[in-house]
Amino acid sequence: MNFTTPLFLFFFLLIFGLRWILPRLKMLPEWVPKPFLLAGSYFFYMSWNPKFGLLLFGTTVLDYWIGRIMDQKEGRFRAILLSLSLVLNLGVLAFFKYFIFFMQSGNAVFSAFGLNLSLPVWGIVLPVGISFYTFQSLSYTIDVFRREILPEKNFWNYALFLSFFPQLVAGPIVPARTFLPQLRTWVAWKELPLREGLVLVLIGVWKKVVIADQLSILPDSFYRSPLEFSSAYAWAAVFAYSLQIYCDFSGYTDIALGSALLLGFKLTENFRMPYLASGFSDFWRRWHISLSSWLRNYLYIPLGGNRKSELRTYVNLFLTMLLGGLWHGASWNFVVWGGFHGIFLGLERLGKKFCPDFFSAENGPGILGRFSYRIFVILGVVLCWVFFRSPDWKTTGIVFEKLFHFSNGADPTLSSLRILSIAFFLFFAATWIGNRDEKYGSFRKFYEGLHPVIFGVLVGIGFLLGAVFSSESQPFIYFVF
Repeated sequence: MNFTTPLFLFFFLLIFGLRWILPRLKMLPEWVPKPFLLAGSYFFYMSWNPKFGLLLFGTTVLDYWIGRIMDQKEGRFRAILLSLSLVLNLGVLAFFKYFIFFMQSGNAVFSAFGLNLSLPVWGIVLPVGISFYTFQSLSYTIDVFRREILPEKNFWNYALFLSFFPQLVAGPIVPARTFLPQLRTWVAWKELPLREGLVLVLIGVWKKVVIADQLSILPDSFYRSPLEFSSAYAWAAVFAYSLQIYCDFSGYTDIALGSALLLGFKLTENFRMPYLASGFSDFWRRWHISLSSWLRNYLYIPLGGNRKSELRTYVNLFLTMLLGGLWHGASWNFVVWGGFHGIFLGLERLGKKFCPDFFSAENGPGILGRFSYRIFVILGVVLCWVFFRSPDWKTTGIVFEKLFHFSNGADPTLSSLRILSIAFFLFFAATWIGNRDEKYGSFRKFYEGLHPVIFGVLVGIGFLLGAVFSSESQPFIYFVF
C-alpha cells in the first residue's frame, strides 16, 4: 500500500498548483481544477486495482439516482428506494468483507456438531476504503429520505463527494450534509487556510513516520510469537500498540484534513485527544468521531436510542458497539472488541445512575474516584486493543496469559524501551500542546503570528526532521478496513 504516498503527493500538488495558477492567469474560472480533482481521485484509487474503480462508480450512480428519484416521490415508494440503497450497498460490503468470515464460521459450527458440510470459501480481495465510502454514501440517501438535505443535482459533485482522495481510503467518514455544500461554494484561493493546513500535514507526518512506525517494532515482534517474550515485554508491547494505532490513524486523519484544507475543503474532525477521556462514553466522543457519530445518527438513534425502556437502552448500546466492531473487520476478535466497549458503556451508564458521587465533576467530592476511574478507562481501552491487534483466538489467549501471569522470556531491549519512552514523551508533549490550544488557542496564535518566511522555514525543517527520524515505512493500519 506504499503506492499511496507518492500518488497522494502527486495529485495534491497538481490540484494545489492548478488552484494557485488559474486565478492568476485570469483566463479560466477557478472551478476548472474540479474535474482534475475528480479524475485524479479516481486514478489514485484505481492505481491499486482498476476494477474496484468500477465498484466505487457503481455506488456513486446508484445512490445519486436514488436520491434524485426519492425527491420526486412520496410515501411508501421513498421507503422502498431507501431500502434498495441499504440492501445493495450493505450487500456489496457484506460480500467483499464478510463472505469468507461467514463461510468459515459456518464450517466451524457444522464441524462442532460433527457435520462435514463444507461451505465454499473463495479468495475475495477486499477493496480499499469500501467501509468508508459505503457509509458515506448511505449517509446521503438516509439524509435525503429524512428530508434533512436536498438531493444533489450535479452528478459530478456527488462523484467527487464519494471519491475525494485525501479521505477516500481511510476516512474520516464525511456526511453529505457537510461536504456537498462546500462543492457548490468552493473557497477562493485567497481564503485558503494555508498555515493551518500545512501544520496539520506536518503533525500527521510526524505521528505516522516518527512515532507510529517506530513503535510498530514492539507489537509486531510480540504478536508474531508471544510465547518467546516475558510479561514485561507483553505490557510494553500492549501499551506501544495503543500509541501506535492512535498515532497511525490520527496521523492519516491529520494529513487528510490538512490536505483538504489546502484544497479548499473542511472535513470532519476525527480525533480529540481520546486518551484524556473521562469515561468510555467520553472516549467514543473523542476517538474515530466520524464513525461513532455515524453509528449514533444512523444506527443507535433509529434503534430507539435512550427513548425506550432502560433495558432497551442497554441493548441498543451493546448492539451498536457490536456492529461497530464488526465494521472494522471480518473477525470475531473485532466483534468481541466492540462487544466489550458496549458492555463498558452500559456499565458506565448504570454506574452514573446508582453511584453519581463516584462520577461527579473533578472539583467535586468524587475527585479521587474520578481520577481512579480515568485510569480504569485507559487500562480498559488498552486491554481491548489486544483483541483488535491479535491475529487469532490462540494468540489472544497467550497474550492475556502473559499479561496477568508472570512468565519469563525475552525482555524489552534498551533500544525498544528508548523508542517507547521517546514516543510517550512526544505523545504527552503533543497532548499538552493540543489541550492548551483547545482552551486558549496558544499554538495557533504562535504559528499564525509568525512571519511567512520564518513559518515556511520552520515547516520545512519540520518535514526534514520527520524524514531524518522516520522508520521503515509501514502501511496505514486502517487501510484494511
